Amino acid sequence: MNVRRRLISGTAAAAATALGLGALSACSSSPAAGDSSGKYDIVASFYPMAFLAEQIGGDHVHVTSLTQAGQEPHDLEISARQTARLEESDAALYLKGLQPSVDKAIAQSGIRTKIDAASLTTLRNHGDEAGGHAHDPHEDEKSDGKDPHVWLDPVRYAQIAEGVGKAFAKGDPAHAADYRKNTEALVKKLDELNTRYETGLRNTRNRTFITTHASFGYLAERYGLTEEAINGLDPDSEPSAARVRDLERTAKADGVTTVFYETLVSDRTAKTLARDAHLKTDVLDPIEGITGKSRGTDYFQVMEANLKALQKALGSK
Repeated sequence: MNVRRRLISGTAAAAATALGLGALSACSSSPAAGDSSGKYDIVASFYPMAFLAEQIGGDHVHVTSLTQAGQEPHDLEISARQTARLEESDAALYLKGLQPSVDKAIAQSGIRTKIDAASLTTLRNHGDEAGGHAHDPHEDEKSDGKDPHVWLDPVRYAQIAEGVGKAFAKGDPAHAADYRKNTEALVKKLDELNTRYETGLRNTRNRTFITTHASFGYLAERYGLTEEAINGLDPDSEPSAARVRDLERTAKADGVTTVFYETLVSDRTAKTLARDAHLKTDVLDPIEGITGKSRGTDYFQVMEANLKALQKALGSK
């Protein structure tokens, strides 16, 4: 997938945030029915959403994730108990398009505030065809198969954070000032992370990297890299023999040194490709969940580990 870096204008970001907030349902500042502490009760769909809620909400929120640590979020099926938990909460924070069962459960629920992170930034098509190659960008306007992995781009993740902060302030106005302060602090840290990525990946021997599935399209787009994925957006899909041969040729032609795999899905295909093509392997974590195998205990630590892995594989100068 050969993607070009595109920076989003402040106007576009503000418009996306406004659209996202316009889609919020009626809010309530009353204590959550499902949380006896009286805190603003939030159900998050999976780790990147839970992390945002915790960072922005601080001591004023109680956050529950529908996806357990170590569980592959794409495969999540909502249980009856989780559906009931949704109904009892004050707000649901999710990323529409990543987890169909979550999308359906939230759409059918009577929850007060529904915050769709996908509506707070711009989505593009990355890797929705086998192998994750880039296609005509005009197809973006005609396809609903948008890439949901926006949190791996610190700039888009910051846009989402700003929208979530505004939603929390509206839903729980008694603590609006703290939500705004926490949001500003988080956005500043994400801006600094973006700068470190820009600087760290500016000068490298090559610009192409191979991953298990096409989850790093936004990161590649942001920093002028090329992601070649063994699978498409679905981490459980199996590549064709032709795709594997194509990746071997690409690796040789582009000077690729490393095949990246991730911790929540099988590494078998990645390691087989690496062995056959005489390449190294390493972890590039899409941060869909934090486990004991993660190279860090939170989003920022794992993103820093990812940066180091990319610098090593691409030959940072």
